Amino acid sequence: MGLTVAQKIIKNHLVKGKMISGREIAIKIDQTLTQDSTGTMAYLQFEALGIDKVKTKKSVAYIDHNILQTGPENADDHLYIQTVAKKHGIYFSKPGNGICHQVHLERFGMPGETLLGSDSHTPTGGGIGMLAIGAGGLDVAVAMGGGEYYINMPKIVKVNLKGSLNPWVSAKDIILEVLRRLTVKGGVGKIFEYCGEGVKSLTVPERATITNMGAELGATTSVFPSDEVTYEFLKAQGREEDYKEIKADKDAVYDEEVEIDLNTLEPLAACPHSPDNVVKVSEVKGIKVNQIAIGSCTNSSYVDMMKVASILHGKTIKENVSLVISPGSKQVLTMLAKNGALAKLVAAGARILECACGPCIGMGQSPCTDAVSLRTFNRNFEGRSGTVSAKVYLVSPETAAVSALTGYLTDPREFEGKIEVSMPKEFLINDNLIVPPADKGEEIKIVRGPNIKPFPKAEALKDNIEGKILTKVGDNITTDHIMPSNAKLLPYRSNIPHLSNYCLTPCDKEFPKKAKEFNGGFILGGANYGQGSSREHAALVPLYLGVKAVLAKSFARIHKANLINNGIMPLVFENEKDYDDIDVMDDIIVDNSINQVKEGKVIVKNITKNKEYKMILDVTERQKNMILSGGLINLVCKSK
Repeated sequence: MGLTVAQKIIKNHLVKGKMISGREIAIKIDQTLTQDSTGTMAYLQFEALGIDKVKTKKSVAYIDHNILQTGPENADDHLYIQTVAKKHGIYFSKPGNGICHQVHLERFGMPGETLLGSDSHTPTGGGIGMLAIGAGGLDVAVAMGGGEYYINMPKIVKVNLKGSLNPWVSAKDIILEVLRRLTVKGGVGKIFEYCGEGVKSLTVPERATITNMGAELGATTSVFPSDEVTYEFLKAQGREEDYKEIKADKDAVYDEEVEIDLNTLEPLAACPHSPDNVVKVSEVKGIKVNQIAIGSCTNSSYVDMMKVASILHGKTIKENVSLVISPGSKQVLTMLAKNGALAKLVAAGARILECACGPCIGMGQSPCTDAVSLRTFNRNFEGRSGTVSAKVYLVSPETAAVSALTGYLTDPREFEGKIEVSMPKEFLINDNLIVPPADKGEEIKIVRGPNIKPFPKAEALKDNIEGKILTKVGDNITTDHIMPSNAKLLPYRSNIPHLSNYCLTPCDKEFPKKAKEFNGGFILGGANYGQGSSREHAALVPLYLGVKAVLAKSFARIHKANLINNGIMPLVFENEKDYDDIDVMDDIIVDNSINQVKEGKVIVKNITKNKEYKMILDVTERQKNMILSGGLINLVCKSK
C-alpha cells in the first residue's frame, strides 16, 4: 500500500509509535520558529530545561507581533529574545524583516522536513511541502532541546482539486470553500493533503494561503506535494539545493476525501464572526465598507501585493474607506518599491504599514465603532480587531482591492479590466536583518527587562482537588476570549501576574476576581473550547489563577495540549447534557484524583447539587504522567 505525502514525512521522522490513526506517535523536529508574542515565554521555558544549545537543524526567532512600542515592554522582550537567540544557537529575524510564516516560506522552509512553531498558523509551511505544525511554546522549547514532538496519528484527508480557477477567483476562495463545508471543528485530528490536477495551477504562495487557513479548521496541519512549482519557487529564492520532490504514491490510501471543482468556485467571504460563516460575495455584495486591511501571514506575498497594485493603479479609493496594507516581508516591500508598485498603492490612497502582523492580531488599526472591515486575514472572531462592535469579513485580496474602489463589498468579477501577475523568476535576496547565532554562545549575556516575570509552574497533582465553578462559557470559546491579545495587553505577554487580571474577561468580567477570591477552581466550557491561536498564555494564566481543571464538551487540539503541558486536566463530559446541570459557583470535588487520572476516567462530584458526572480524560500514558507530575517541565526535569 502506497503512502501519502504526510505519511512519507511522518515515516521519515518517526521516533516512537506506529502510524495507526488515533495512536500516539513521536516525531523528530527539524526546524522550529517562534514569534515575539509567544517567544519570550518559550525561551524562558527553554532556559528552564537547562540546555546550552538548540539541537534542531534550524531554529528561528521572529519579531513580528508586538511591534508597537508605546513603552519599553515590547522592546525589552525583543532584546531578551535577541540575546537568548544569540547565546543558544537560534537565528534572529529583526523587526521589519517580516511576518514569520512569510519569511520562513521564503528563506528557510524545506520540503520533506518537519517544522514546529509556537504559532497556530505554522502550517503555512505546508505550502512548500513541509510537515509544519503549530504548538504551544513549551512543546517548541522541548523540540529545540532535541526532544520529540508527540501527537496522535492524524487521519489523512485527501482534498482533490479539479480544474483550475477562473479569473478573479483565488486561493483564498478555495480554503474558504473548505471551511464552508467542514466548519471550524471539521479538521480536528486530521491532516489535509491537497492533490489533483488543480494543484499544478497554484503557486507556492497560493498553496501557503490554503495551508495557513487550514488552522481555522482545527486541523493538525495541511500539506501540498513538493513538485516542479516548488522547485521554481525555491530556485527564484536562490535555494534550489533545498528542493526535494515529495509526491503521494499512486496507490496511497486516504481516510477521507473532499473534492472541489475549481471551475465552479466564485469569490467568497467569511461573514462575522467566524471563519466558517462563508457565503458567496455575490449574495452579500453592496454592504457599505469603512475599512479594508490587506496583508497578514495569509495574503501578504509578492503576487498578492502586485494584484492589489494592479487593481488600484491610476485610481483612488472611496472617501469613506480607510485602506491599510501590510507587505509580508522586507523582500516583498523592497521589490514593490523597486518596480513602482508601492508608488501605485500610495497614490491610490493606501496607508502602508510595517511588514508585520499588525491589525490581524489587534495591534493597531482598530476600525471605528460599528464599522464593517474587509480583511484578507485568517480570523474574524468578535473583538479581535480591537473594536468589539466591528463586523469583520474575510475576503481575497482581489475582493478587498475592488471594494476599496467602490466603497461597498463588491464582487471582483464586476471590475472592468483584467489583471495578470506572474511569479518572478528571481526574488530580491537580502538577509541582512537575520542575525546568526554566536560562535561562542557562552560569552553572550542575556538581557532581561523588568517586565519579564517568571512563568508559573504547577505542583504535582494532589489526591483531592476541590473548588468552585468559577465561570460557565459556551461553544467555540477562543484563546482570544481566554487570554485577550489586544494592543494594550500584548506588551505584557511575559508578565503573567499582570495578564491574570484580564483572563476570560470578554466572557466574564468578574472571573479574575472570583479566581483570586476563591483560590482557583474550575472552568466550565462548551464544545471546541480553546480554538484559535496557539498562545500558551491561555493555559499559563489560568494556572497562575489556580485553575485545576477545565470541564468541557470538547477541546481544540493545541489548547488541550497546552493545558496538559501545564498540569491542568482537560475533562470531557461523557454525557453532554450534564453541562446544562452545572451552574456558576457550584462546589466541585474530585476525590482520589491520582488514581482516577491513572485510570483515565474521572468522577466529578457536584457538592452543591449532590450529583456526580462521569468525565473522560482522553490522554496518553505520557500525558497522564505530565498531569500527575504537574506539567511537562516537571516531568522532563524529573527524568534527567
